[in-house]
Amino acid sequence: MTVKSDLIASLVQQEFDKLPAKRKPVVRDNGLREWVPLSGIVAEGMKCLPSSKLSQARGNVLHDWHAEVLAIRAFNCFVLDECRALASGSKSSSPFIRHRNSIEINPSPDCVGNKCDGHEKEGSWHSQPFTWREDVLLHMYCSEAPCGDASMELTMASQADATPWAIPTSPSQGLPSSPTSTLLEPEALLPGRAYFSQLGIVRRKPSRGDAPPTLSKSCSDKLSLHQCTSLLSSVTSLLVSPEHAYISTLILPAAQYSALGCRRAFSDGQSRNEREGGDVGLRQQQQQEARMAPLAAQTQGDGGYAFRPFSVETTDLEFVFSRRSPASILTLSPSRVPKTKITPSNISTAHTASNRTETTLNGVLQGRKASAADIRGASFASRRQIWSLAVEVAGLLASDEPNQSIQTDKRDTLHIRDALGVAGTGPTYAQVKNCASLGPRRRAKEIARREALRGWVRNVGDEDFLL
Repeated sequence: MTVKSDLIASLVQQEFDKLPAKRKPVVRDNGLREWVPLSGIVAEGMKCLPSSKLSQARGNVLHDWHAEVLAIRAFNCFVLDECRALASGSKSSSPFIRHRNSIEINPSPDCVGNKCDGHEKEGSWHSQPFTWREDVLLHMYCSEAPCGDASMELTMASQADATPWAIPTSPSQGLPSSPTSTLLEPEALLPGRAYFSQLGIVRRKPSRGDAPPTLSKSCSDKLSLHQCTSLLSSVTSLLVSPEHAYISTLILPAAQYSALGCRRAFSDGQSRNEREGGDVGLRQQQQQEARMAPLAAQTQGDGGYAFRPFSVETTDLEFVFSRRSPASILTLSPSRVPKTKITPSNISTAHTASNRTETTLNGVLQGRKASAADIRGASFASRRQIWSLAVEVAGLLASDEPNQSIQTDKRDTLHIRDALGVAGTGPTYAQVKNCASLGPRRRAKEIARREALRGWVRNVGDEDFLL
């Protein structure tokens, strides 16, 4: 626990406290107290979309609204909001985002549109007009341990019987590997909380046994991957350099922290002190425990991508709506105070410093039906809305009268606009993600999955839609 971690946790919780009651968990009429995880930039939630529903989403439905993932998507909206303000001239400067100068921008003259002459040239594009300010560090607070590998010791400790489960030898208990298949091959099995004796592996989101299957990866796995790709999404990465947009510190409640689990899930096995020296035997032991250790040498990659591990710190502050905190019920009348019963909240709330606030239910805006999702029900953090915002920013940059303080070459702005596309005319979302300029990002993900996050199964089915 440090003063910094307590301060960050407190600031996130204070922002949550400002939200109206309708965006927070409640005590139900039957006495159950709802709880929910919280992550900054204020976001909360704990569910995800089944694989069978992906093809119906059309970019309008959130795939994963666990608090950590929702916070990161909300962060991308905030970044693009800042970019839009700078591109339109409504802001002359931002304390978070700045224009890149001509020396920083390194265009590849052989890359035109979405095509390059070769693999090496594809990886040389790094001409985003904006960057996160290098003097502004990013810290993430989570009120619960991230699901997946980082919390397996906590899961085991909570079991009445912690005897390891037998590992299945057939796919009969598997999950769909694609929206159209029904079983997973044994080597691609993605357990949720099950088989907790298996450590250091990629897991899917945990769920009830009778819940529809999902291929959405655990928050531990997604946070591990963000150490390689930054917090920026694919479309945001076309406008903002990823170089400085990495998490510096992950802050967890002390009661939700497993040093062994976090080191295994996130670390390369070398603390900052150990990188400067330290006991060789201890370092070797920690490297063996750390699944990200094979990436330790990936300190500089193409396009500003690299493996940048965050540190994990703890706080004694508890979120008022956590599973452990009784504080949320202290102001209730005695007749409504539950004894010990709690239940997960079914709503998710996202809030950003650019004054975006919304509540979603089952991946769409509260009051809309996920089964008939369209743009009217799309969250600001959905694929469609983030893509639309990025297209708007690119349009401002490529206009005949752009903000004169932006030093991006006209060819680069037109290239970015063409890569992102124009509403109604293509490309599809899948084509944007596969454009040549995002080659460095794809390779960073491929290396991480091959070397450290083996067994990762892509969650496909919601890519072939137009803006």
